[in-house]
Amino acid sequence: MQNIVNLSMIKRKHSGQDMSIFSEMSALAAKHRAVNLSQGFPDYETDPRLRKLLGEASDLHYNQYPPMGGLPVLRENLLTFNRQREIPLQLELENIMITPGASYAIFMALATVLEPGDEVIVLEPSYDSYVPSIETNGGVPVYVSLKDDFTVDFEALKNAVNAKTKAIMVNSPHNPSGYVWTQSDWNQLAEITTRTGIFVISDEVYDILTYDGNPFYSAFHHPDLCERCFSIFSFGKMFHVTGWKVGYVLASAELLAAFGRVHQYAAFCVNAPAQYALAKYLEVFDVKENRRMMQHKRDFFTESFAGLPFSFDQKAGAGYFQLLKLEDTDLNDRELAFWLTEKAGVAAVPLSAFYRDRQKTGLLRFCFAKKKETIERAALNLKKFFGS
Repeated sequence: MQNIVNLSMIKRKHSGQDMSIFSEMSALAAKHRAVNLSQGFPDYETDPRLRKLLGEASDLHYNQYPPMGGLPVLRENLLTFNRQREIPLQLELENIMITPGASYAIFMALATVLEPGDEVIVLEPSYDSYVPSIETNGGVPVYVSLKDDFTVDFEALKNAVNAKTKAIMVNSPHNPSGYVWTQSDWNQLAEITTRTGIFVISDEVYDILTYDGNPFYSAFHHPDLCERCFSIFSFGKMFHVTGWKVGYVLASAELLAAFGRVHQYAAFCVNAPAQYALAKYLEVFDVKENRRMMQHKRDFFTESFAGLPFSFDQKAGAGYFQLLKLEDTDLNDRELAFWLTEKAGVAAVPLSAFYRDRQKTGLLRFCFAKKKETIERAALNLKKFFGS
């Protein structure tokens, strides 16, 4: 039978790349057997207690559909966890919903609030899934650049707001820079959007990975924004199990009810064994030790790269990534990322991939959420290459 369907018959729904920069660089790293510091996944062991709990969940018959909002034990333990933060989040069960990952939750939050032609402000550089998610849901992205130090230009943000603005995308702690929004930042956002009805979709997946005493403030902490925000979190980043693809959303009861009306016809629920394991692991998880471990990895990374022809303005304030600039090169950052992968055996992500116009930034994003040996091997490859 002749195939009468071809790709030209299927209209593109977004402006995103056919292959994300993360997949592209990981494939290139595999091809050249390079150390892959491009993609944000850990290569160290998952806590054996968490692995054991996953098996225990199946033995205890957590193998059927859980409730749409999440297993009661997980939501109860999240209630406790958030109330025990260093800056507590006062929640009720009706404010929590479990989702199959944070990217899914962002997509569903946009699907919940957007109508065709609605504008969504995106602060650049931004994670590459935001704009395709906006466009697929009928929205129109409006871009506002962050300042050179990755703080928000609130005057530019204010000027971008108009009658068509339906939502603003926020990412704190920020990927790729590691900048953490301050209480003042949230206050300024609230001042700009007060009495506008604009929603805030806040990607907060690195919430517990803040360093050097940086406090974490959620959109949901703010007394005004909490009524019109979706704060989105990731157990994958929290517990270093990115392949589990489980996250959660905090929002007002009214917003979560609207979210659920869309979510129930997509994924409906999240796999029950993982929910049980995550719930029980929250009871023994040490937030401070986890933070110390990751800050040590960040510091070990920067120490290991000392003596190389890279510079950085400051250490990452949070998250999995450090931005570095190679001195004295005529290559743009994309060319540089490919060159280092192919010739030096170390893969990173060009910062230009986080901008719509792929502007030349001169910066590369390296993941330090890796084993000590992985970071040492990357540094050794680069030192051999540069003759350091």
